[in-house]
Amino acid sequence: MVVLGYDSTVPVTMDDMVRHGRMVSRGSSEALVVVDLPFMSYQVDAAEALRNAGRLMQEGGAHTVKMEGGVSIAGTVRRMVDAGVPVMGHIGLTPQSVNALGGYRVQGRTKAAARRVLDDALALQEAGAYSVVLECVPAPLAKVITERLTIPTIGIGAGPDCDGQVQVFHDMLGLFPDFVPKHARKYAELGSDMTRAFEWYAEDVRNGAFPSEAESFTMNERLLVELLGEES
Repeated sequence: MVVLGYDSTVPVTMDDMVRHGRMVSRGSSEALVVVDLPFMSYQVDAAEALRNAGRLMQEGGAHTVKMEGGVSIAGTVRRMVDAGVPVMGHIGLTPQSVNALGGYRVQGRTKAAARRVLDDALALQEAGAYSVVLECVPAPLAKVITERLTIPTIGIGAGPDCDGQVQVFHDMLGLFPDFVPKHARKYAELGSDMTRAFEWYAEDVRNGAFPSEAESFTMNERLLVELLGEES
């Protein structure tokens, strides 16, 4: 959404994610590279999910894949783990299901909804997921889930008690000023800095201050004189 300009993650394709994975894996030497399986790349059946996960690992450089959902995808997760594909789960607010959820809303605030989120977490662990992302889940519920699970929880809008945290760096750096999620904290205002830099650049071009001699290349002017003399 912050790179390709989509209004949700639903339009993202396998080709998009393979390309993203390649870019990240080329620039990474130590980090664990986790690549999301996009919408409808794993929901049809386990065989298709396994083929697409293999593509992300073989072509995209992923070390592991991430899948949204809990109880409903537990069987697929088990199939993939058994085949040697490490799976990170993602529950709570699942962006690929934004249309079904009625928007980007906190999940798990009622007793029944909290039970579903907890059941999803336990189902993913039982299926063999090595970690689970909790997105936009009330902090007290995230704390209980983290205590119940033996695998790490990674929070985004899920309070301080998860085992780890993740954020969209565009939000952290102020690169996406039109909307800042409640769970994000700005650590810089690079978007406004970039805007000012572009404005200064345009002004310098218009008034002839850029490029100057310092940004220009030279040549032996005698050779240029000889060339022009030959033309005449």
